This record gives sequence, C-alpha cells and structure tokens, in this order.
Amino acid sequence: MNRKLVIVMMGLPARGKSTMARKLSRTLELDGVKSTIFNNGDLRRRMSEENTSSSIFFSPGNPEGVAFREKISSVNIENAHKFLREGGCVAILDASNVTRKRRRKIQDTFSETPLLFIECMNADDEALEANLERKAGLSEFSDRTKEEAIASFLKRIKYYESIYEPLDVEPNRILVDSFESCILQEQASYEVPYYDRIRDILTTRVVRNLFLVRHGETFFNVEDRIGGNSELTDKGFEQAKSLAEHFATQRIPIIFTSNYKRTLQTAETIRERQDFCSIIALPEFNEIHGGVCEGMTYKQISEQMPHVARARRLNKYNYIYPEGEGYKTMEERVHRGLKKVFYLNNYDENIMIVGHKAVNRMILSKFLSRQEKEIPYIYMPQNRYYHIQINPHKRIFELIPYHTASV
Repeated sequence: MNRKLVIVMMGLPARGKSTMARKLSRTLELDGVKSTIFNNGDLRRRMSEENTSSSIFFSPGNPEGVAFREKISSVNIENAHKFLREGGCVAILDASNVTRKRRRKIQDTFSETPLLFIECMNADDEALEANLERKAGLSEFSDRTKEEAIASFLKRIKYYESIYEPLDVEPNRILVDSFESCILQEQASYEVPYYDRIRDILTTRVVRNLFLVRHGETFFNVEDRIGGNSELTDKGFEQAKSLAEHFATQRIPIIFTSNYKRTLQTAETIRERQDFCSIIALPEFNEIHGGVCEGMTYKQISEQMPHVARARRLNKYNYIYPEGEGYKTMEERVHRGLKKVFYLNNYDENIMIVGHKAVNRMILSKFLSRQEKEIPYIYMPQNRYYHIQINPHKRIFELIPYHTASV
C-alpha cells in the first residue's frame, strides 16, 4: 500500500471539492494509505497578512492577486512533492485548478508520478445556493452582511468561470456530480493506483458521526394533534437544554432542521452551548402534512373521519391524507434533504439533524434498509437520539438516552 499518487481536485468554487477531498483522504487513511490534503484556500489565509476574501482578489485582471495565487499553488505543489518523498502515498491538491496552464504545471512537476484529475460539478441550483449561504457564515466574511458575502462569492465564481477550461486532455480524469455522488464521465489512459477504491469512495455515502434527534415536546404532542407549527412546551425546552448539555463537549458545526418552530427552537437551544455552530433549515425535512386533518387530534379523526382512520391503519406507509401527504409521497423530498446534508456538511466530524418523528423514520430507514411497511413503526422517542456512523469498515446505529423524563 505504498504506491504513489497525486489527486488533483478541479472545479468552480462551492462545488464540493473540499468535502470530496476530505472524504477521499479519510477513507484512504482508514485503508492504511498515508494521505494528506494540500488546500490552496487554507494556505492563502495563513500566508496573507490581509483579508483576501474580496472578489477583486480573484479577478484575472488583478496581477497582484494572480501572482499571489500562483505562489500559493507553487508552495502547495512543493509541499505535496516533499510529502511523497518522505513516505506519503497519496497527495491531494485541493484547489479550483480551472486552467490547463495550471494543470500542465502540476503534470510537469509530477512527471514521474501517476496523476488523477477529479472535477466536481453540481447542477442543482438549490444546493449551490444553500452552500453559498453556508460559506457566507465563514470567519473571512465576518466584516460583511450575509447578503454582501454571497454577492462577493458569486462575483468570485464569475471570475473563475471566465477562465474555466474543462478537463479534456488530461490522461486520467473523472467528472463527478458532488451533489448526487455519481460519476458522469471517466477516462483512464494508464494504470492509476487505488483507482477502483477511489471510484467507490466518490460514489458511496460516508457518515462520520450523524446525530439524528427528534425535537422536544410540543403543545400539539401533549394534545395528541398532528402536524401544525406548534412551539415547545416547558418540558420541551427542558429536553432541548438536556440535549445541549449532552452535546456541550462535542463540536457540532452544523445543525440541520425543518422550517418549523419546534425543530428551530430545539436547535437554537443546542447552538447556545456550542462555540461556533450554524443552523440550516431545509424544507425537505418538514413533517408530513396532514391535509384536511392538519391540527386535528387522532381521536377527532377517528370520530369525525372514520374512513380516514381505517384506511391509514390498514396501510400506513402508502396512505396519503386528503389534500396532504403520506410517508410514500414525502420519501423523495426527505432523501433529497439528505443529499443536501451530505453536500453541505463539509465532511465535518459531527453533524446533527433535528427533525420530526415521521421524517426521522424516513431518514433512518435510508441507512437501515427497512421494508416500507416497517418504516411508520420505527421507534423515534423525544428523550433519546440515534447515533449513526458508516464507513467502509463498520456501521454503527445506536439509540442513546439523554433525558430521564418518560415521553
């Protein structure tokens, strides 16, 4: 396992290159392959005495910016060369690398080492927009509003688009959709070390630590009502505080929620105990909409709409509330939400989803491969959470208590 390889990431900004690079490096390390990432953005922030996040820094017409970025590239290329000379196996150059000139420079430098170019793309506008909003919260944009940061980043992307040259002449190249985790094109002109393993990593969902949490108790929970946008009860806030205390010693950089108050209130309470934590609300994680039954109690439905109660009881997974949803019809949107989570989490050590009972059942079933008829009955309490960990070597599913109250 000591064969040498240089992986060259390529693509426009905010297309998931760094997330993919971390995923590759981490998994190869688990395989016993010594791997290191050389990220140009990280090096730029360390080497610069000034804030270089301004879009003008990335303009092709800014000679000082061009010269500094080429210097950063050269330093990382040399660092990668040194890493391989000193016993490293896989060096990953994580940068945009959108010009053939830059890629030829890399090829010339590693003329005796196999190279694999991986271009990340994403054609999903919603996911890209969400990624830009996440990036707008980075420390380098702290002197700007979110709107100003997003506008600046969009201008940066335009500059890169103006000089972008696709992979087409490089001998070994893979084009991957980083949102869908699928390979769109590939070309291997000669043997590439670890190639089959790399293809598997690119297309496999790897979960380092996902904490799947249900929101705290709500007024609708107490009244046995379905749906709605109810707030947390006092007990619900106490559960949220217990969760916050439970996770206070673990870094949770991102919490994904629905758009409803109960998940946002739970997440906000957890965030208060974190040093730096973002909350990203995804409509894909909204609870099942009960249609004409929205806000009703189960007893009211049974008494006033016995045909609804009977039909749903006979086939809970496939049943759709009149003018509403069901497990089956929300499956696609929940799985789309999961894709956004994987795309946006930046391959962090820990990520959290604060969701709803039915939605969390759908999420968990994606990992457990449960039969459809079993999904509506997956245990999803408010005083415990699921810890999920999946990599090529193991799978962990744990139901962990954090609160002593019975729910």
